[in-house]
Amino acid sequence: MENVAYSDPPRVERIEGKTYLMSPRPRGKHHRAAFNIAHIFEGYLKGKTCMAFDDGMPVYLDGENTYIPDAMIVCDRSIIRDAGIYGAPDLVVEVLSPSTMKHDRGAKMRHYAAAGVKEYWLVVPELKTVEVYYNEDGHFEIHETYAIYDDLALQEMTDEERAKAQEGIPVSLYDDFVVSLDDIFLDVDVFQ
Repeated sequence: MENVAYSDPPRVERIEGKTYLMSPRPRGKHHRAAFNIAHIFEGYLKGKTCMAFDDGMPVYLDGENTYIPDAMIVCDRSIIRDAGIYGAPDLVVEVLSPSTMKHDRGAKMRHYAAAGVKEYWLVVPELKTVEVYYNEDGHFEIHETYAIYDDLALQEMTDEERAKAQEGIPVSLYDDFVVSLDDIFLDVDVFQ
């Protein structure tokens, strides 16, 4: 028999005033990619003003929209509370799942941009891709799509394309913060 005293309350997001029960904990690849990103952010930001957060910390944008991103960076410490983040993080990462993709690419993306999130990442662990969006006057514009390519694809590229494909992802909040795709997708293939 399950001891309900130790069970977690259901995780919910509020999107345009409607409450959505989030699916059970993410599957392996999703969880691993989100964990890796939060770990990378935390390592770089140690001792800096900005802080990294992982999955589980709610973001209260307004009375109609409360989200739980997979990872984020918050530079304005005045919006950090014990119960969550009250305002716009600076960078938000959503790892896409079939059940959340519509909201992550739609309403959540619009609301994050309107609230002032500066950078938004959509991560697809199965494809080993990261789409990076920058905020342009209250809406997100695609900046770049990054991917890990197999050896055959790399061989078919020009030297210039190959060099670009092997670059990391620059985080716009810092001039010297570049995230390796290999580090983001480290060990995601363990999950079959």
